[in-house]
Amino acid sequence: MQDDLLKLGLDALHRDWGGRMVPFAGYDMPVQYTEGVLKEHLATRSGAGLFDVSHMGQVILRPKTSMTELCLGFEALVPADVLDLKPLRQRYGLFTDAMGGILDDLMFGNRGDHLFVVVNAACKAQDIAHMKAHLSAVAEVLPVTDRALLALQGPGSEAILQALAPGAAAMRFMDVGYLDWQGVELWVSRSGYTGEDGYEISLPQARAEAFARALVAAGAQPVGLGARDSLRLEAGLCLYGHDIDRTTSPIAANLSWAIPKARRRGGEREGGFPGAEAILHEMAQGPDRLRVGLRPEGRAPMREGTELYHGSDLIGRITSGGFGPSVGAPVAMGYVPVGLSTPGTRIEAELRGKRLPVTVAPLPFHPTTYKR
Repeated sequence: MQDDLLKLGLDALHRDWGGRMVPFAGYDMPVQYTEGVLKEHLATRSGAGLFDVSHMGQVILRPKTSMTELCLGFEALVPADVLDLKPLRQRYGLFTDAMGGILDDLMFGNRGDHLFVVVNAACKAQDIAHMKAHLSAVAEVLPVTDRALLALQGPGSEAILQALAPGAAAMRFMDVGYLDWQGVELWVSRSGYTGEDGYEISLPQARAEAFARALVAAGAQPVGLGARDSLRLEAGLCLYGHDIDRTTSPIAANLSWAIPKARRRGGEREGGFPGAEAILHEMAQGPDRLRVGLRPEGRAPMREGTELYHGSDLIGRITSGGFGPSVGAPVAMGYVPVGLSTPGTRIEAELRGKRLPVTVAPLPFHPTTYKR
């Protein structure tokens, strides 16, 4: 029901900016503003886009005994190297289940005396329950409910944020830290989900509107869900519930890079996470299918659910697809058998009853510009 949708703290601001609101992950969210998806997408690639991602879950994990015990406890839930993550750095991680499927993808940062975790909106209730169930001996699991979360993305982001909150320019990709804006403590990471350089900024809800207006006054373009989706698709980034879920393993999802040497076979802390036996076996033997980039011929976008064929065989489906404004052509991702996963392989997709040619392509479709 529309009436059951949760409102963002900045709901009135989005409407003031001309946001067209749609349901997403239980929230009323702006899908675009008056400029439209195409211009918002290109403004992010060439300048700076401002996204309200306050629907996502922010969680503090505060150690009950020590940071070492907390990090080892968190490693029992994710196939990541948490123990060796240095203070004021963050990593991408995955909650896995006993079968080796993906419960959610997330970001986690070491903030010296605690971990800060950001999870997807649609999964945050289950993720918080999951952490409370499994980390109670080593951590207080503290959902953050009084802070907005904004993402400032694009090559102009550094100059804009540095002018408002000095110290932003000194941060590197995946750094986390604390910056000051007019006496307000900003929790900042140099990261995002567009493939561009940029920042994610958590701040008290009471000051979020003033800060968002300051960012736009300094040159940022408000951007909605439509362009957020096309940007992350061009960057080859997964959307939970579409490209990854409990039926996909990290290996099939082409996310093996997120499992470090320490947690792999022969590593100093091999396994020990849910589904480790299945995931590490698949890593060693190779998966049956693989998430790949797909380039449809022509101008017609191919959307999620479009069936993929090789000859007469149904071989998979598109999991994300649309028009790539920076690429100037349709782009998509989906799963195909490993034997058909090499870039340049020709397959077909069925669109409105017709079989149309599609070529397997390397990811990302658009180069990333992270500041290393």
